[in-house]
Amino acid sequence: MRAIWKGAVSFGLVSVPVKLYAATESHDVSFRQVHAKDGGRIRYQRVCSLDGEEVPYADIAKGYETEDGEMVVLDEDDLASLPSSSSREIAVEKFVPSEQIDPLLFEKSYYLEPEKSGAKPYALLREALLAADRMAVVTVAIRNRTTIAVLRVRDDVIVLQTMMWPDEVRTPDFSVEVGEVKDTEVKMAQMLVETLAGDFDADEFTDDYAEAVEAVVKAKVEGGEVTRTETSTKSSGEVVDLLAALQRSVQAAKKARGEDVPDQAEDAADDEAEDEAADTSDEADEKPARKRTPRKTATSGTAAKAPAKKAAAGKTTAKSATKKTAAKKTTTKKAAERKAS
Repeated sequence: MRAIWKGAVSFGLVSVPVKLYAATESHDVSFRQVHAKDGGRIRYQRVCSLDGEEVPYADIAKGYETEDGEMVVLDEDDLASLPSSSSREIAVEKFVPSEQIDPLLFEKSYYLEPEKSGAKPYALLREALLAADRMAVVTVAIRNRTTIAVLRVRDDVIVLQTMMWPDEVRTPDFSVEVGEVKDTEVKMAQMLVETLAGDFDADEFTDDYAEAVEAVVKAKVEGGEVTRTETSTKSSGEVVDLLAALQRSVQAAKKARGEDVPDQAEDAADDEAEDEAADTSDEADEKPARKRTPRKTATSGTAAKAPAKKAAAGKTTAKSATKKTAAKKTTTKKAAERKAS
């Protein structure tokens, strides 16, 4: 995992340097919108609703729509004047009983990892939360916006969960009215609860929809029901096949000059015919080559050169022997002169 934020948890005079990691990731099945005929990706353009013209990204601004339907455009100066916070502090405001926090308020979850220097105060805060069975209500600035959150312990790791603001939680505009509920019905419902009672284990549940989609896709791939498109479906952007783009460009240029341009299907057929002819020609060229015996020539050449090498070796040996004989005579002569003197 990669840390997305670094700061410190402060409660009282204690400061715990920590790193923030996203605790969850979505594995929801997502589909692409494509042309049913050829599988091509559907592209969207940024078009102004008033003049119908496409708007460059550089000309797009932020607008706030009022309750009356009026649009207020905000420029860079307006956005710069808004309150923002770059604080790297997770400030503990109070410790509250866990049951007082409505799970409906929870938004995103993050793991807190202590820096090496903060391991001991981290453990201190973790044990304090467990012993008190409370959550720490904190304020924290993430992406320059201050939000409220809670700290709680999960598997010996402190988790930070950001929360919705109170006015972001909707109140149901309906009421549930029922008639009289009989005691026997209540007892039967309680019996059903006891029958289905158990401990929660998330691993017991699987995403049947995602597995079914993967099975259908796999079956279609194995059955050859795959539409090959010239553009990639990767989210990093559309990548056009270079060779195909060049071919289309050449054809467009020829058409602009008034030249006759064959259809792509005819070009493909001609290319295939040329490839087959080339393959046949290659096979014809290869057959005589297989009957040749270049090794014999190489062997005879080597054999012819071998005596020459031996003769050369013989000459070298003779020269070496002559030099040795001359050296011996010189040594004997010098020895005789020494005795005479």
